[in-house]
Amino acid sequence: MAIILAPDPDALLLIRRAERLGDPWSGHMALPGGRREPGDPDLLTTSIREVAEEVGIELTPAELAGTLEDVVPRTPVLPPIAVRPFVFLRDSRPVVTLNPEATSATWAPLARLLQPDTHHLVRLEVSGTNRLVQAYELADGIVWGMTERILTQLLNNLQD
Repeated sequence: MAIILAPDPDALLLIRRAERLGDPWSGHMALPGGRREPGDPDLLTTSIREVAEEVGIELTPAELAGTLEDVVPRTPVLPPIAVRPFVFLRDSRPVVTLNPEATSATWAPLARLLQPDTHHLVRLEVSGTNRLVQAYELADGIVWGMTERILTQLLNNLQD
């Protein structure tokens, strides 16, 4: 998973995942990233490759600012995965070119994410069940689940 931070104003890249049968994260607001392939020597390589594939941004290891703690699903019906968020710093906003895995992309300003009224409990319908979840409510959509937890970890680190 990649958190791409860019200036003017400081923001991070979020995508909306395409609607796909059998994808538990179908249609969700998310960070770009994906699964490790056998040819990937490490997870950093996976993150860089997946970002290039999903949004057409060529990241380099030199742009890596650090990593966050791994995040795992809290719901037992989701696949047993661990996501390692890599934080990349860019000196300008790159052009985003979406592949079919994403339907849109947006640069979410950090100032908006840090506003208290942005992060709160939201009622969502998930698989036919109403759930109350912590989420970031943005103009482009609701960010919840593992992505919410990753963003909260990042924003807490930035405020420390």
